[in-house]
Amino acid sequence: MSKAPALTAFRRIVIKVGSSLLVDHEAGSLKRAWLASLADDIALLHNDKFDAGPAKGPARFRDLLVVSSGAIALARATLKLPRGALKLEEAQAAAAIGQIALARSWSESLSAHGIAAGQVLLTLGDTEERRRYLNARSTVDKLLEWHTVPVINENDTVATSEIRYGDNDRLAARVATMMSADLLVLLSDIDGLYDRPPTPGSNAQLVPVVARITPEIEAMAGASGSELSRGGMVTKIEAGKIATTAGTHMVIASGRVMHPLRAIIDGGPCTWFLTPANPVTARKKWIAGSLEPRGVLLVDAGAVRALQLGKSLLPAGVIKVEGAFSRGDAVVVRGPDGAEVGRGLIAYDAEDAEKIKGRSSADVMLILGYTGRTEMIHRDDLVMAGA
Repeated sequence: MSKAPALTAFRRIVIKVGSSLLVDHEAGSLKRAWLASLADDIALLHNDKFDAGPAKGPARFRDLLVVSSGAIALARATLKLPRGALKLEEAQAAAAIGQIALARSWSESLSAHGIAAGQVLLTLGDTEERRRYLNARSTVDKLLEWHTVPVINENDTVATSEIRYGDNDRLAARVATMMSADLLVLLSDIDGLYDRPPTPGSNAQLVPVVARITPEIEAMAGASGSELSRGGMVTKIEAGKIATTAGTHMVIASGRVMHPLRAIIDGGPCTWFLTPANPVTARKKWIAGSLEPRGVLLVDAGAVRALQLGKSLLPAGVIKVEGAFSRGDAVVVRGPDGAEVGRGLIAYDAEDAEKIKGRSSADVMLILGYTGRTEMIHRDDLVMAGA
């Protein structure tokens, strides 16, 4: 059996918190003591420098992201709404009220540790459509660069039944893959995957490590979920498939305990889902093989050398722009001899790329009239030929 890794061994961690953990079912009020204990755990990891080893450079702070439900559940108490299913427009309106309370709660809990929180509301299209994907990724990247904790939720105020994730397990998995996280933590009302439903007298056994999600593993998943959480174990397995395919490890652990992350660190019961890949490799495979190129950038020899050293592609190194592409599309990068150097996701539409080619990044604002990205293609969105 594969060995479970240590939670502290990961550089970028996404933590999913469901409504049933955060909100008292009966009162509809926030579980403040529990949230404070989780904030303690987050602060411990957030303020601890992650040592990637001598081959990967000096130690740096760990990145923490939170995917949190609870907005609609909190609004029920404020508005004294009846229990049970809400109509779509009622749920959207309730979310508008509850999101303010939810964001304030996270902000206050984290600020007690000197950590700033940033609210990000997403819909399915924000992680599926490449233009919006790049916008969302860039925003969250900047929040992480500022050493804050992004708190992410589905944008229930505008999402409809056709575009909703349906559960925050899969939303968390999409966020983890979008942000190249190397670990996704699903805090649940159960402490992991069992080989059969863990009912009284069932003698069910916790599965500590899943090396690969097989049909047998999927068959172990039950569909139970609490009234306030949309997902059961089935959606957690689906989230695991999304995450591990993209090179992200995942762990399911109980959120019914105080200091739930510390419990994982201390070896408490949980189920690890492992992946043989890593997020950067998986993402670059997707760019290299799954996206149809929409255009070509011809670059000079200096740009080729910079790209070979792992740098981003700047407008100054681009000689010629070919094709009709939009921001977020895949394009081929060729050297001055026409040989393919690599391919990546372009940060500009073809028309704007044509205007700023060969120019300094500092000139972009003057030329386009808005402050665009410094890079034509960021190195994280570029895969070199033959890599």
